[in-house]
Amino acid sequence: MADQKAYNPVDIEISDDDIYEAMKDIRGYLDITPADVKELYGLAYRHAYERIACSIKARDVMTAQVISVKKTTPLKDVARIMAEYGISGVPVVDEDGTVAGVISEKDFFSRMGGKGTKSFMSLLAACMEGKEGCPADPIRAETAADIMSSPPLAVEAHAPLRDIGNIFSENHINRVPVVDETGRLIGIVSRTDVLRGPLLKERPCSP
Repeated sequence: MADQKAYNPVDIEISDDDIYEAMKDIRGYLDITPADVKELYGLAYRHAYERIACSIKARDVMTAQVISVKKTTPLKDVARIMAEYGISGVPVVDEDGTVAGVISEKDFFSRMGGKGTKSFMSLLAACMEGKEGCPADPIRAETAADIMSSPPLAVEAHAPLRDIGNIFSENHINRVPVVDETGRLIGIVSRTDVLRGPLLKERPCSP
């Protein structure tokens, strides 16, 4: 029996085609009972979600006004920018706007506290052990290029929402830059954008 709740992350409209495709997924003779209706609804919802996740592209949900830094930006300025805008990561671009990498809080943590430091609390714990000096001292004079993750994971504007969601899950990241055909930064998509994507009006699955 299909679990209805597994397919209901957001409210979306189920079409007749979704129900028809769901009916084909049920094996054997279809005897409509309350249990059958629940299973049918769950399957129809899954078909609807997959259809919409295919039809919505990165360009439909991305934030076009992106906060970014250059490879030569001092890390103290990168940290200040991230704090000022309340973001946990920024794309790093070359002079021509091409995405060269991405910096996240984890990149700061790993350089300040060693490879085993992946969170603020682990960094705080290391400080409380009595180590001398500020943990940021070793990277104070460095630039974005020194700690950024590169090559960056990026998607083009026509990337389907479903593929972007897979990138997040497989790589344990929370955002991905959107680039044009030359690799220049044109936007950014976050996990929140992916979750709200199915609420948008359906668009045809075309590049």
